[in-house]
Amino acid sequence: MMTPVFMEGFLAAVCAGMFTGLGGLCIFLKKRYLKSEINQFLNLAAGVMLAASFFSLLVPSMDDILGHGGCLYMEALSYAAALFVGVLLVWGLNVVLPHEHNNMGRHGPNFDIRKAWLFIIAITLHKLPEGLAVGVAYGADSLINPISLVIGIAAHNVPEGLTIAISLIGAGYSKFKAVGVAFLIGLVQPLGALLGLALMGISFNIVPFGMALAGGTMLFVVVNEILPETYGAKETNKSAAAVFFGFIVMTYITMVFHE
Repeated sequence: MMTPVFMEGFLAAVCAGMFTGLGGLCIFLKKRYLKSEINQFLNLAAGVMLAASFFSLLVPSMDDILGHGGCLYMEALSYAAALFVGVLLVWGLNVVLPHEHNNMGRHGPNFDIRKAWLFIIAITLHKLPEGLAVGVAYGADSLINPISLVIGIAAHNVPEGLTIAISLIGAGYSKFKAVGVAFLIGLVQPLGALLGLALMGISFNIVPFGMALAGGTMLFVVVNEILPETYGAKETNKSAAAVFFGFIVMTYITMVFHE
């Protein structure tokens, strides 16, 4: 039997995932997007996700674990282990599944369709851990308010949806088909949410460790997948400014939705 929390978490992940398709729709707003423009959108989203992972998952998890009153050193070790497992899970996915990088913003009509789909697989990989984080956040709703995390992930999905559409158009797809694919890929996020909700439903005692694990998956996505793709040697200051701005905005949103 599905509980209200389970349904709320699943629907929240569906809504966040839909923003991937909405990002794809942005292809109709402008004839051509420069790679530098998309990079700045993604840097902004990276800052948002960093703040969301820290303030909506990692810090509340740490506070709850430290409040158990057990051995400080063992609790800190268990927290670090959960964080490490989260990083390791996504790292393993990246190693096992083939995918392509450095294609963001490519518009050329002869863009290789195989490379386009390998790049899209890379983005799709992100959706599972992001959905996992949403499911974990709703499973831990007694500890945190999950709304700020959902807002952060939804904001991150918009530029990713745009890059999906651009890659497919460059490979010869029509704009409508490209947007359709972006919407479908966004639906991967609720699958991750189901996993997170199931994980948190096992036992209340593992809730803070599940939050640390989900925070680790999000950190890996930002540090290993997004930032290396967007930091250009000639635009480092602009990239840093976008990341910091996104982080500050998300910090504000998290404080507003704290209660």
